[in-house]
Amino acid sequence: MAGAGVFVLLVAAFAVFRDAPTPAPAPPLAVVAPGAMDSDAASPPEPVVEDELVVSVVGLVTQPGLVRLQPGSRIADAVAAAGGSVEGGDLLALNMAARVADGDQIVVGVVPPQPAPLLSGTSSTQTTTPDSAVSSGSGYPGSTGGTGAAAAGGTVDLNAATVAELDALPGVGPVTATSIVSWREINGPFISVDQLAEVDGIGPGRLTKIRDLVHIG
Repeated sequence: MAGAGVFVLLVAAFAVFRDAPTPAPAPPLAVVAPGAMDSDAASPPEPVVEDELVVSVVGLVTQPGLVRLQPGSRIADAVAAAGGSVEGGDLLALNMAARVADGDQIVVGVVPPQPAPLLSGTSSTQTTTPDSAVSSGSGYPGSTGGTGAAAAGGTVDLNAATVAELDALPGVGPVTATSIVSWREINGPFISVDQLAEVDGIGPGRLTKIRDLVHIG
């Protein structure tokens, strides 16, 4: 009887161990590096920073033309890059501390023959027009008088007109008027009205508009 009981216990133990579930090893988990979840998010575009500025410097400078400057440069840097002003160049009418932007044009004009007394004051490029911020002309306070360049017929003498008188022509602003005077100082008197086409800023349309309003004295 004792042997039969032992046999029954062995059979029962074997059945229990056979039906018990065998633990399976868990699959390895993927290792996630810190910040990996953020890498999939769209990053904001980085602002485009200009490597250099291209500025036109014309008029009474040693080397008129295009100059290349670093971002943040000022008018003084542009004039210096063009070789500086030549004798008779009017730098007082320019705000030499104003910053330049890509594509700006700086015109260094001539000193008025009889400038009015210079008045003290300050100016800001945030409140000036593009012409007055980067261009030279009759920039002295009170310089509104001309030299009598207008003829009896109402036309303006290209070889005697001041910046103010040229500025009064339709379609001619202070920058273009200064360019006309600068061309005259560099190349000598005009011998034909058609030579206005050689002045920076005067195209065929503008030339047609002012052709009958000017003459060669």
